[in-house]
Amino acid sequence: MKILLILLDGVGDRPSKVLNGLTPLQAARIPFLNGLAREGANGLMDPVSPGIPVGSDTGHLAILGYDPYKYYPGRGPFEALGAGIRLKPGDVAFRCNFATVSGDTKVVDRRAGRISSQEAAQLVEALSEVKEVDGVEVILKHTVEHRSVLVLRGEVSDKITDVDPHKDNLDFVWPKPTDETREAKWTAEALTKLLRRYREILEAHPVNIKRREAGLPTANMLLPRGAGMMPSLPPLSVRFGVKGAVIAGAALYKGVCSSAGMDVVEAPGATGTLNTDLNSKFKTAFETLRNYDFVFLHIKGTDTAAHDKDPLTKASFLEKIDAWFTKNFNPPGAEFIICVTGDHTTSSLSGEHRGDPVPVLIWGYGVRIDPVDRFNEVDAARGALGRIKGTDLMNILMDLANKTEKFGE
Repeated sequence: MKILLILLDGVGDRPSKVLNGLTPLQAARIPFLNGLAREGANGLMDPVSPGIPVGSDTGHLAILGYDPYKYYPGRGPFEALGAGIRLKPGDVAFRCNFATVSGDTKVVDRRAGRISSQEAAQLVEALSEVKEVDGVEVILKHTVEHRSVLVLRGEVSDKITDVDPHKDNLDFVWPKPTDETREAKWTAEALTKLLRRYREILEAHPVNIKRREAGLPTANMLLPRGAGMMPSLPPLSVRFGVKGAVIAGAALYKGVCSSAGMDVVEAPGATGTLNTDLNSKFKTAFETLRNYDFVFLHIKGTDTAAHDKDPLTKASFLEKIDAWFTKNFNPPGAEFIICVTGDHTTSSLSGEHRGDPVPVLIWGYGVRIDPVDRFNEVDAARGALGRIKGTDLMNILMDLANKTEKFGE
């Protein structure tokens, strides 16, 4: 029994005037996904709890069956692992954004005008010349667009505050310790010195000089957040006896799945953005199912469009997903399960993650068929699955695949 879990990042949304009072899922022409809904079981899912907005990190942990209140270490370690950095015990990892800062601390744009991956990689190359600060080893690696991963190695602590204010037009605050240990104070001081040095390099870099001359936002500051050390997750192979793989463009999703013991399979052209090669991702997913029991396919563009407050692009991207899914649909056999869902709602109205539930559909061998005939946030509420939590999903899928054990006699 094979399982394909397709995760449409931030797929849930709220009604929009530009879509005549519909959500992007309701407005999109997605005949294939609607067909799966019509032939499967549907429901709503709260990734963690009703009304609680979650990040992609905690949402993914929950969907893979790990209680984020128990296992969440901060986002940094997952980003680092997904970027191919081998963390050592005691390493502290951060997720970072290049940002545009005005004056000393005013964050004008947390994404530096969504600076290109090529430009950001050049900036990271320059910053990577700084190998050490106050005896702390420094590792910096670019991931995608404005994002990168920072790792501090030495007598360090993850008990420090975020520098990233998480919203534009706010001041960032230099890192501060959140406990009284010597390591936390030392880490905050070392990181502050490192970031000040980074800013000097960035202000003078040719990439930013050209952007400034062109009237574009400069990437003149690095904003770390999500400090953490790598957790120890019981692997899926032990929990369910399955061999799993992940296909994703961005480091975070590779990192979360890798920490759960899944292999990373690269799809050519997978960028983790709206320009990702959907044909390649779906083709790679179905090819990977030949050698794996469980394949996790992550698609990011839905979330990106919603963060940009662009419901029209989100609906259009959903239509592209549907078209490439249709073209590449190639089940590995009759006994096959597909699940399509999201890790959270991203509102195209506010551009932020919200706590609304997301739709979930399950199609395939042995799945009960309910009356729902369209895949969206409203119709799914009438489905046979009801309203579940994220941590319920893997148990449901593995039970359909006959891989769960009986509880009791």
